[in-house]
Amino acid sequence: MKSIDAAMVRKMFLTGAERLDSQKEKINDLNVFPVPDGDTGTNMSMTIMSAAREVSDLEGADMESLARAIAAGSLRGARGNSGVIFSQLCRGFTKEMEGCESLDVHVIAKAAHHACETAYKAVMKPKEGTILTVAKGIAEKAGEVSETTDDVIDAVTQIASYAKEVLEKTPDMLPVLKEAGVVDSGGQGLVCVLYGFLDALTGKVSEPEIVSKATGNASSMGKKAKIADDLEITFGYCTEFIILLSREFTEKDEEEFKAFLNSIGDSIVCVALDDVVKIHVHTDHPGEAFEKGLTYGQLTNMKVDNLREEVEENRVVSDKEVAAAQKNDKPAAKTPKPLTENAKEVAFVPVVSGSGLSDIFTDMGADGIVEGGQTMNPSTDDILAVIEQVDAKTIFILPNNSNIILAASQAAELVRGRKAVVIPTKTVPQGVSAVVSFDPTADEASNTEAMNEAIGLVKSGQITYAVRDTSIEGINVQEGDYIAINDNGLAASDADINDVMFSMLDGMVDESSELITLYFGEDVSEEDAVRMEKMIQEKYPGIETDLQNGSQNIYYYIVSVE
Repeated sequence: MKSIDAAMVRKMFLTGAERLDSQKEKINDLNVFPVPDGDTGTNMSMTIMSAAREVSDLEGADMESLARAIAAGSLRGARGNSGVIFSQLCRGFTKEMEGCESLDVHVIAKAAHHACETAYKAVMKPKEGTILTVAKGIAEKAGEVSETTDDVIDAVTQIASYAKEVLEKTPDMLPVLKEAGVVDSGGQGLVCVLYGFLDALTGKVSEPEIVSKATGNASSMGKKAKIADDLEITFGYCTEFIILLSREFTEKDEEEFKAFLNSIGDSIVCVALDDVVKIHVHTDHPGEAFEKGLTYGQLTNMKVDNLREEVEENRVVSDKEVAAAQKNDKPAAKTPKPLTENAKEVAFVPVVSGSGLSDIFTDMGADGIVEGGQTMNPSTDDILAVIEQVDAKTIFILPNNSNIILAASQAAELVRGRKAVVIPTKTVPQGVSAVVSFDPTADEASNTEAMNEAIGLVKSGQITYAVRDTSIEGINVQEGDYIAINDNGLAASDADINDVMFSMLDGMVDESSELITLYFGEDVSEEDAVRMEKMIQEKYPGIETDLQNGSQNIYYYIVSVE
């Protein structure tokens, strides 16, 4: 076979997608950390399946249309770091497909090189022993075999075999892989796709069955509409403003102001930052909140939204979107919302999982929430869909998870009608710290500097459970044990959650620590959380504590030390 046409490329891509999807759980099991959010296989599968659904609808398409479908589908569907890197590999490879009627070994070699180059550029600090290393091996071998054979099947066979060899060497490049006794999971996913290509080329697989663009989004939107319809609004107006202080705002003043806000509403935020105070309250009497604020200084950035009206509008819009989607038998896509005359200069959008965490960020002034976190990393398109509805010229995205930063960065490049800036928050506590430093009256550059600086002022930890036996950095882990992870990696493992908590905190607390915040998850009762807070207060009597219901899944506790 001296060359492959668009029909064969389509079949190869769909077969590779199908093979990866069938192997995703095995790939998940290769994740180094034995936590129940092992998602490399899932993320890569969802990324390639997003493109596969686009490709599946292109029967009889030419190479250029196929290239666009693969690139766009993978780019917008990319989830997690491995998914984003895979989408960049697709992006680079398909650039060389454009303008071709068929692909021979020389075009394949050039495309593999372009793919590798594009993927490396997408990662700020490329690390060897990962999917990138396997991609580099593929590019090098493709260039080599293009000089020794003109048979595409022979070339791809050699490339796939060499990619597997490189994958098997990844533990020698990353000590953490060797200690865990696994190869790189992202690299395994890429090799899996490559062997799927080979199955299609050699005729081992007939036409793969890929579901074309689904209607699943319609039912999801219907659920959102139902939630909005059933929501009970206690206080009708979301009221926000900033006080430019003309006198000292003491701790006693803050307590009194909070007590006043509690008397007229709920969902209260009162945060003092140097010479300004940020206020947020849901109330039936916005004017009373403004009047109280005026006793401390001038007001700015005053904003009042009718919550009942918003809920009704959301319900009507959602119903219309669901109806349109059902009628057209395709997902209801949101177009970018045009900026209004009153558009904010700056706003922020966090990525969080858990109703409690969502409420916390909303009360702190978030203009949108991207639902996602440990078990379900949002796609580039998921993030894009939220930020393009925000009425602000610049939107700061807070990923709050190291595995979401690349997808957020990709969304920032694709955003239309406004600008998006990624603040690389790797944990929820970092996100909260960044938001406390956010100033809606400041410009983009000032906020970027302040929020990035704030990330380094907080220490983060989280407690979950182990899904398998392993050893990481000298810590032996038994399946079912509680494990603690801090900013430096695995901190502790034990059958007793209290021992794990204090082993972790002992490594986080020092003489400068002033506040420990506990966000307890959906699997922790409030009674147990209160008990944990009391034990922490007894262990560290000179440090203030704060207990928050995060309602997050997977992690029993998320902890911050400031």
